[in-house]
Formats: sequence, structure tokens, C-alpha cells
Amino acid sequence: MKKGPDDEISAGLGVEGKRGLLDKMRQASESSGRNRAARLNRQPAPAVRQVLRFDELPEYQRVHVQRMAGEMIGVANPFYRSHDKAAGATTEIGGHEFINFASYDYLGTNTDPQTTERAKAAIDRFGISASASRLVAGERPVHTELEADLASVYGVDAAVCFVSGYLTNVAAISCLMGPLDLVIHDEFIHNSALAGIKQSGATRRLFRHNDMDNLEFVLRTLSSDFRRILVIVEGVYSMDGDVADLPALMELRSRYGFWLMVDEAHALGVLGKTGRGTFEHFGTDPRDVDIWMGTLSKTTSSCGGYIAGSQALVDVLKAEAGGFVYSVGLAPVLAAAARSGLDILRTEPERTERLHRNGALFLKYAREAGLDTGLSLGFSVVPVIVGDSLRAVQLSNELLEEGINVLPIIHPAVPEGMARLRFFITCDHTEEQIRHSVEVTARRLKDLKDRNFGLASLDMDKVMKLSPLFQTTGEA
Repeated sequence: MKKGPDDEISAGLGVEGKRGLLDKMRQASESSGRNRAARLNRQPAPAVRQVLRFDELPEYQRVHVQRMAGEMIGVANPFYRSHDKAAGATTEIGGHEFINFASYDYLGTNTDPQTTERAKAAIDRFGISASASRLVAGERPVHTELEADLASVYGVDAAVCFVSGYLTNVAAISCLMGPLDLVIHDEFIHNSALAGIKQSGATRRLFRHNDMDNLEFVLRTLSSDFRRILVIVEGVYSMDGDVADLPALMELRSRYGFWLMVDEAHALGVLGKTGRGTFEHFGTDPRDVDIWMGTLSKTTSSCGGYIAGSQALVDVLKAEAGGFVYSVGLAPVLAAAARSGLDILRTEPERTERLHRNGALFLKYAREAGLDTGLSLGFSVVPVIVGDSLRAVQLSNELLEEGINVLPIIHPAVPEGMARLRFFITCDHTEEQIRHSVEVTARRLKDLKDRNFGLASLDMDKVMKLSPLFQTTGEA
């Protein structure tokens, strides 16, 4: 058998040589240890450190107080509702069917027979897991096929997939940016982007939501002080349902020389005549955007995330991004399901047309009913702004009683006073489901307002019973 370089080095050292090298390494380590021990001996002995229990953490105390408050005032927790089957325009919870506005299966690809058949075929061929990082032994043909499909959607050179959408932002931003760099983001950007910026060590600045004049002010003030600049926006904003001003962003990019990153999580399959996203919506060249980011869990009804752009960008991420290099590859079954979703997007543009119709219909009925839909343009996300967090939670619970599943978004995810129910629209919702759901929402919300139900109406005697817990939280 042919000897490798390590064998030749070992042979050159010989047994005695190897022993001598190991002895030197040990002696260096022991010497360092003795010096460290001597320094510690000159210091007073530290107090015995007590192990902190998790139920003593302020984070746990907050959860505990919220749970007790809900029980005390009789408001059920609307989160973690368990679904009995695949959720689309309708779902089943606890054996009962509901109109569903809490899932982002925008084009109905999750239960499409083509998707399930291709997923089953992938399991038969590849099993469930990639079983290794793609760099090592986890590469499968379906990975590169999916990435080629994504690159084709955006009309760019290449794409790379990660095992989660959250990880995609964290890994890509922290790979490309560093302490000498600046990241500027819309104030309503997703938490995953904030986590990526924090990990990168870059300087972070925000600009007012969709305010291009404010963004230009930040760029004009700071752009000369940094090595690299990245601006991050969302195609469709996940909390508000409005759209980034892509033409204005591209004009600023041409003058200030930054990288532009657009998060397409809620835009792919939604914006544009054929659902290709924000660039199709505005009729712009997708190659003028440096980084297209998106998730595989919405329109493509799978799990994971992607970056699409130039070949050089993808090569850098595949070689340097920790979330790719050191993570197991995307499960082949998920890649196959995502490919099916993209195929349906390409071959059945009428699904996007139906989604556009349903979104516009929901927005029309909601406004006619006097509901506050905020900034929404009536695409994939339509919020109904309630204001009071407690009222939003109770409204969600009461709608469930009426056969409608929609979840609240409350403080601290949004500022107190801006709590809302967030309706996700799909191509499979019927006009009757939309009309009925809006009518019930308006009626139930009016009743809560008439009863003055909310934080301001809490029984202060009950609230005072929780005050020791609030004090514990503050002290911790």
C-alpha cells in the first residue's frame, strides 16, 4: 500500500523521535500549567459558585408570570395549537375542521400529489437524511438540481441551500460581513437577519421602514467609514404585508456602492405575474440585486433556505459559511419537495393569479368592514391591527370558537399598541371563506371593544397578586 505524507514523516522521526516530540509538547503544556497555578495561588480563593437553576432565570420568570396571568384572567394561550393533518386553506385541530389563515402554503403545494409522490420517491432512493455535511459526504444530485432551479427562477448564476431559513441569514451575513463593515437594514427586518449581523461583528444601523430618504441620509453620513456595506430589506414584509421599494433601492445602490440583499421569504410565489418575486413585480433586472435570500417553507412547502446570486458569491458561501460547511446537508426528501414546489410555480401560474385575487378580496372586505389592515397591499400577508396585546389574544381564541384559525402577533414581537392578527392568504381560500372570516373578525373585535376588554380593563386586585413575581423578575 502506498505511503502517505504522514507515514513518511513518522518514518523519518522514528520511534525515539516521536517520543521526544511528544515529551516536548507535554513539557510545554505542564510548564504553562504550573505558571497558571502559581498565579492562581497568589490570589485569594474564590467563593464557591452555586449552580443557578433554570427556574431562577429572569427569562423563565417572565414566561411563568405570563402563564399565571393568562390563567388568572381566563385567557387561554393561543400558541402551539396542534394540527391533526396538513394545514392549508383549511385544517383540523382536535378533531374539528377550521378555516385556516395561519399557514404559509401560499400556492397549495404542500398537499399537491406531485409533491408527495416526489418526496416518497426521494425517500425510497436516498433515505431521510443526507447524513453528513455536503462538503464531506452529504452531497446528493437533488441538492444541485434544486440549486439550479432556484438560480433559474432568479435569472442568476447560482444558488446554495441551507437547512433552515433562519440559519441562511445568520450564516450568509456573518460570513460576508465583519468588524470593519456596516450593515444597514429596514427597521422591520426579520430577527434572523439581526442575529446574523450580531454574529458578524459589523456595525449595525437601521433606517425607517421603507423610507428611502432616511436610508440615503444614513448612507451619506456613514458610507465612507467602512470597508463593505450591506443593505437588507424584505420583498414582502412578514408582519405588515407591504413591499420593499426595489427601484429606489437599486438607484441608491448605483450611487453609494453597497451590496443589496432582499429577503424573499414571503415574496416568492407571491409577487409578479408568474410569482418569481420582487424583481418581476417591479420589472427590474434580478442581476442588479447582489443577494437574493429566501426560505423553502412557504411557497415550496418544504424546509430550509437559500441564497441566489453570482457564482462567486455562492462559491464563497460554500467554502466559508459555517452554517453550510459545518452543518448536515439539506435532507434529500426536503430538497425533492422544494423542487416540486418550484415546478408547480413554473408550470401553473394560475395559482399565483388566484392568490392575487384572494389577497385583494380579503383586503377589500376587511377595509369595508372597518378593520385596520395597516400597510398591507393585499398579497400574502394581511394584518388586522387590534392594538392591545391581550385583546388580540382573546380575539384569536374567540375566532377559534367560530371555526377560524388565525394567530396573534403581540408585544414584544411588535410594539405594545400595535398587536394584530396576521392572516396568511392562499390560492385555495374560497371567496365565501374570506367573506365569512372577515365578517366574524369584525363582529368579534367590535364586541371586545364595546366591553373594553384588554390590558386597561384588568382587575387590579388580581394583578396585584402577581406583583411579588414581577418583583422577582426585576431582581433577577
